[in-house]
Amino acid sequence: MIPMQQNSNDKQTIFGGLKMEYLVGNKDILQNMGMVPALEPFSEDITEFLNAVSRKLLSDTEAKGYPDIVTLAFWMRKASVYELKERFFGQDSDCIRIGRGVAFHIAPSNVPVNFAYSLAAGLMCGNANVVRIPSKLFEQTDIIVRAVNAALCEWPEMVPYIALVKYGHDKAVNDALSNIADVRVVWGGDQTIAELRESKLGPRATEITFADRYSLAVIDSNEYMKIDNKARVANDFYNDTYLSDQNACTSPRVVVWMGSEIENAKEIFWSELHVLVKKKYTIQGVQAVNKLTSAYMAAVLKNDIRKEPSEDNLIIRIKVHDISADLMELKDNSGYFFEYDCKDALELKDLCNDLRCQTLAYIGKKETFMPLIRSGIKGIDRIVPVGKTMDFDLMWDGYDLFERLTRGITIH
Repeated sequence: MIPMQQNSNDKQTIFGGLKMEYLVGNKDILQNMGMVPALEPFSEDITEFLNAVSRKLLSDTEAKGYPDIVTLAFWMRKASVYELKERFFGQDSDCIRIGRGVAFHIAPSNVPVNFAYSLAAGLMCGNANVVRIPSKLFEQTDIIVRAVNAALCEWPEMVPYIALVKYGHDKAVNDALSNIADVRVVWGGDQTIAELRESKLGPRATEITFADRYSLAVIDSNEYMKIDNKARVANDFYNDTYLSDQNACTSPRVVVWMGSEIENAKEIFWSELHVLVKKKYTIQGVQAVNKLTSAYMAAVLKNDIRKEPSEDNLIIRIKVHDISADLMELKDNSGYFFEYDCKDALELKDLCNDLRCQTLAYIGKKETFMPLIRSGIKGIDRIVPVGKTMDFDLMWDGYDLFERLTRGITIH
């Protein structure tokens, strides 16, 4: 059993005996992380360091091939960080905010750049950060790690605040890292949360968990038909869904249609998307088989549904005549969509009255959904335009990450 408090020699023994691969940082940095001072959120060193990482990503030829990296780089620019500082810092003149200390992040395995957003949020809020990188190989991971290491050469002041590590499902490592954590940030869903909760936190430590979620898109057919550049809409929807193989919690799995031009809008929307998917997306055999299997299974288990005709397996559309949260037990990914025609947003109440319901992406007017939100539903933490579901913010999953990753010192 690991004691709650150790001296530096104890920590050296613990971290020296653990099997970890260091992508950024090393054992010495990790074992001393609990002793580095917490920083003021959005400090100049943090802002300049993140801006340096952003510059390196935006100037990297390889990185330009990944829209998710480009989006990350823009989010970390100095101007963007200043905007976040203006929104979140100094909200209460009687309270000084400072980082909690050590933030232990467990990144999900299905979204390549998530670890970088979590790291950046931890840094912005003034914390030292150890981030578990998924063992799954992504080119984006290598590119971002390279940029972080290069930026640390320019900003050595930030070296003690970052360790990016890889390790297997090892409870001993989870125990040790949880033991030094002042805040634990767990991405990856219900199973990962359950696994990490077997590793105890200190009495004053706190935890932020991101459980399994699902999202939907609502398209006003009349508003869609008014849009001149429908290829741009297809690209936006592609980025929301196919870019992550529909594995991200923000990726719409249900497409809801409203308005009086539904059939015309559907024909154009799916046709434009198919052109783009056929050009950009590579589907694996196992994905194609899984989607067809899921479609047939849904037809067996759910009454009055049908698979819409398609010339190939790149887009699978399952039309449903009632919409409810249990539909998500039959979900799949890689271009697998339930489709529903809707007359009133309140018809979505059952689907959205579920803690798992996260993001509602829309084409049309956001005011349409105010009666739904005010009906007292337990789900929906974000309402964003189609194309913006992956845009990260310090308000995420209903959490104010600035508040959760800092501590307040009241002064009267």
